[in-house]
Amino acid sequence: MKDRRSLHLKVQEMCDCYASTDPLKEMSAMEKSASEDVEESAIKWLALAILHGITEGAEKISLTLEEDGSVNAKVQYRKATLPSPPSEVGKKAVEIIRQITHIETPKGKLPLAVGIRDSSTEVIIKLKKDNGKEKLTIKFPD
Repeated sequence: MKDRRSLHLKVQEMCDCYASTDPLKEMSAMEKSASEDVEESAIKWLALAILHGITEGAEKISLTLEEDGSVNAKVQYRKATLPSPPSEVGKKAVEIIRQITHIETPKGKLPLAVGIRDSSTEVIIKLKKDNGKEKLTIKFPD
């Protein structure tokens, strides 16, 4: 039977599941052992990125899909690179955000509410597709 829960709900459930872990450590482990289920891995990476941004006071996290298929993740609170997800997981993460936000144009920006346990926060999702490159940015509240 196919799971009919929304992708937004799945991301929130994954945030809840990993809320008491070290998101950066979990993201690093994903580089070596991504699940065979690309969608589940992408949802997990998005949840961990959101949790890391919230717990570490990040300004924003960006995921860039390069023309050559590689994926780069960066966090802005200090010049640091996040563990990038495997290529297929990064691509799926961007697709999931496009589905959740319904941003179908090459560029778009929308708020996204994320419930975690007994609280919630609002992040700003920004997507930009240009010259074979696609970038997802998650901006966190001040």
